Amino acid sequence: MPESHPAPEPTKTEAGSDARPANPARPDDTHPVDQMLPPVKLFSAGLQHVAAMYAGVVAPPLVVGIGVGLSTADIAFLMSASLFTSGIATLLQTLGFWKVGARLPFVNGVSFAGVAPMLAIAKAEGPEDALPVIYGAVIVAGVFGFLLAPFFCKLIRFFPPVVTGTVITLIGVSLLPVAFNWAQGGNAQAPDYGSLEYIGLATATLLITVALRRLLTGFLKQISILLGLVAGTLISLPLGVADFSAVGDADIIGIPTPFHFGAPQFAAAAIISMCIVMLVSMTESTADVLALGEIVEKPADEKTLAAALRADGLGTALSPLFNGFAASAFAQNVGLVAITKVRSRFVVAAAGGILILLGLCPLLASFVALIPQPVLGGVGIALFGTVAASGIQTLAGAALERGDNVLIVAISLGAGIIPIAAPDFYHAFPEGARIVLDSGISTGCVVAVLLNLAFNHLGRKTDPALETLPSPAAHH
Repeated sequence: MPESHPAPEPTKTEAGSDARPANPARPDDTHPVDQMLPPVKLFSAGLQHVAAMYAGVVAPPLVVGIGVGLSTADIAFLMSASLFTSGIATLLQTLGFWKVGARLPFVNGVSFAGVAPMLAIAKAEGPEDALPVIYGAVIVAGVFGFLLAPFFCKLIRFFPPVVTGTVITLIGVSLLPVAFNWAQGGNAQAPDYGSLEYIGLATATLLITVALRRLLTGFLKQISILLGLVAGTLISLPLGVADFSAVGDADIIGIPTPFHFGAPQFAAAAIISMCIVMLVSMTESTADVLALGEIVEKPADEKTLAAALRADGLGTALSPLFNGFAASAFAQNVGLVAITKVRSRFVVAAAGGILILLGLCPLLASFVALIPQPVLGGVGIALFGTVAASGIQTLAGAALERGDNVLIVAISLGAGIIPIAAPDFYHAFPEGARIVLDSGISTGCVVAVLLNLAFNHLGRKTDPALETLPSPAAHH
């Protein structure tokens, strides 16, 4: 919160206050979150946020595009659309209007939580109807999240770290098989699937990424994932693995065509699945808003939290119009604010503007699309594994010394891993039920919430201070 100083202090620059105007002639009582940086610093700091989140934004549309069977050009289009809609969602959060937007340095991007359920929907609906059905479900889920925002703030006590940690862990674990498939070439029907060449390329990319992360510092360390992708792609060139066809076909400038893949379709089972994803995303966003509020010394109250969740919902509902997916907070950018101590929300707004510009340039997205799948597989192991590790970190603050909480985690993880370990486990169930059950994230979330209710709420007097909110520390 803004502090009340007994006497003016001439530009006392603290770690997070490099956004303060250098004008000693008058005191500046504007909170660092609301201060504007000089243009050059605004752009460079914003670009760093884009670098930290870029791989995370393009990965979900890449996974879904491959899962739906899109061409390389269409995948590039899908990634451009996700960059564009992530920029819009980020501007909604940072600048805001009315009761929408946390007005904190809060980055929004495509949620990982929706990837596995969307792949399940694609599998059930078939390639032609997959994206229209997904987009219809995302629109409804976004409206659902927007309307639920002021009430969700009051229900958040039912989503303590034992639930959120389990769900975030399942997100990472559910996506790791995707990385393994990429590492083998991506097409199980191809004769060279799983070849030593592909797996060797994935391994080399992963090792390079780890080495870069270990050896580099500052900004270069933040973009080690991107540098690893570039290095892996360069290694693949003499092997003839990279496909440059999308680059030759891509336009320099392109506006995301509304409903490019067809008008949205509304299927009940898909809508239920994506609404569950929306609840998961709202839970993650809540944890990130609380963490960010502490980091920037502007603690988030219920009003701020509701505004942040409305921005998530509105950004998600608008995204399918421009062929994007569900939007939510990016935890890695919360960590970036903590590391750099640059607290101005206008820096992140600049990042949102950069994302929109990138989304309007299909040529840039096409360069990402040419990255060979084994290279993506190597980086994906680190990327998706980090998501799982984030969930484990959250579980560390979930009072697991209590036997009941251990049981909640154990059963919820077990239920969530069923579709991964035994993909045909639910083959005898109705098709509508399978869309939900085949997503380990959705199933694990439902089980975790129900078990938490049974053990920690129903018939028991609990101390709300112990279990009310997700631990912000888990996302620093």
